[in-house]
Amino acid sequence: MTPDPLNRLVAQLAKLPGIGEKTAQRLAFHILRAPGEYAQELSQAIREVKEKVHLCARCFSLTDSELCGFCRDERRDERVLCVVETFADLMALERTREFKGRYHVLHGVLSPLDGVGPEQLRIKELLTRLGDGHVEEIILATNPDVEGEATALYLTRLLKPMGIRVSRIAQGLPMGGDLEYADQATLAKALSARREL
Repeated sequence: MTPDPLNRLVAQLAKLPGIGEKTAQRLAFHILRAPGEYAQELSQAIREVKEKVHLCARCFSLTDSELCGFCRDERRDERVLCVVETFADLMALERTREFKGRYHVLHGVLSPLDGVGPEQLRIKELLTRLGDGHVEEIILATNPDVEGEATALYLTRLLKPMGIRVSRIAQGLPMGGDLEYADQATLAKALSARREL
């Protein structure tokens, strides 16, 4: 009979994305065998991420200060803004080391069947950001699936009348795929071969 605390740990670990029952058990046994300091450091790291990490006041990326590192970095080109669905997509693009502009994270895509409309995304904040007149190009880097394409089309219709160049990352990514899981070379090619909408 397995002890209740171990069962609870396995149950909580199994709730993580991509973690099944067997992997959760392996992780739980690893934590159990590790020195006590490791378990305390792990629990402290989880506590700190929940207490200290929040959305950037400008781009809605993740940060532990008012503005994220991307927004604070003066070397980044403020004239080019890349719009992504999630922070994971932002990090995938950042790993290519090709993009030197700034970001805006929508925190989702339009999905009427799931009840996600423009009001649930950071679209209003995007339009507010554009009011300062610094942005000359917006790269729409939503996923190449039905919802991502619909979101890109919706944003294009909003942004084109503002006189800002709107481009879409190139179709080097498979339809139905996620930016987060694409390799660096494919993402770099998609960024460099983007097209105007």
